[in-house]
Amino acid sequence: MYMEAEEPIRFLVAQQHHGERIDVYLSSLGEYSRAQWQQWIRQGHVMIAGQQVKPSHRLTTGETLEISLPAPQEVEIQPEYIPLDIVYEDADLLVVNKPRGMVVHPAVGHWTGTLVHALLYHCHDLQSINGTIRPGIVHRIDKDTSGLLVVAKSALALEQLSAQAQAHTMERHYVAVVCGQLPHARGVIDAPIGRDPKHRQRFTVTQATGARHAVTHFTRKERLAHHTVVALRLETGRTHQIRVHMHYIGHPIVGDPLYGGGRTAMDVPGQALHAQTLNFTHPRTQHVLQFHAPLPAEMTQLLDALHGEKYP
Repeated sequence: MYMEAEEPIRFLVAQQHHGERIDVYLSSLGEYSRAQWQQWIRQGHVMIAGQQVKPSHRLTTGETLEISLPAPQEVEIQPEYIPLDIVYEDADLLVVNKPRGMVVHPAVGHWTGTLVHALLYHCHDLQSINGTIRPGIVHRIDKDTSGLLVVAKSALALEQLSAQAQAHTMERHYVAVVCGQLPHARGVIDAPIGRDPKHRQRFTVTQATGARHAVTHFTRKERLAHHTVVALRLETGRTHQIRVHMHYIGHPIVGDPLYGGGRTAMDVPGQALHAQTLNFTHPRTQHVLQFHAPLPAEMTQLLDALHGEKYP
């Protein structure tokens, strides 16, 4: 299988990162490890003003970082025995409750231990229906987001479920804990999302060319002393959409390492965001299927801690 290389990107070092080691700074972006960045820096995939630097290089405000990830490579995915929480399965599809911390499909820095590796072990025919890096994957959720997603096991299911996702008739509902007291009981965030030009790993609300239409519906479920529990429904499915939109309205998701979720009464291993319900039409029977996944233990523990906080 073939993995596409990232396009080169350039951005300026902001003042708040002046004096940081370049490997520490790059690893703080959240997707790849410090060791991986050190390797790429030594290989010349990270340059400053056209010059190769060392991993120990100290950043200077205004420097231009040029990042060009490795060239395309052949990727051989081997099935791996990884236990899965399968909520539903038949001959055409399965619904899995993905734990926080599991990457959905292989990518640079995550060549093993992904959901795809686990699915190939569990479903031996997945590769035969899709020749891409994501066999059977209809939609995805972030590594540190838990919850439900559907996987196609037949060509019919892949085609029709993908069409439902693109037509927005597949309903995906999330629950999140966000920073601050959300003043509105409900609302709609209709704001286009595109790549953040200053931060390779992030997306942002922007009117720039290439930004994509994005709509998120939210309903306030519970007010806490310094936080709010929110139910969210995706009308579109852009990368990091909920995380970007909640940051945009000033209420980032608790524990979000990219979009400013901050710290709370307890450490959160990633954003407090869970894909709780999933509804779609079965591609063969045409019956509407509805699934619900309870909050993971780390989110219930977080809520227990936040319920103990005093109101200002």
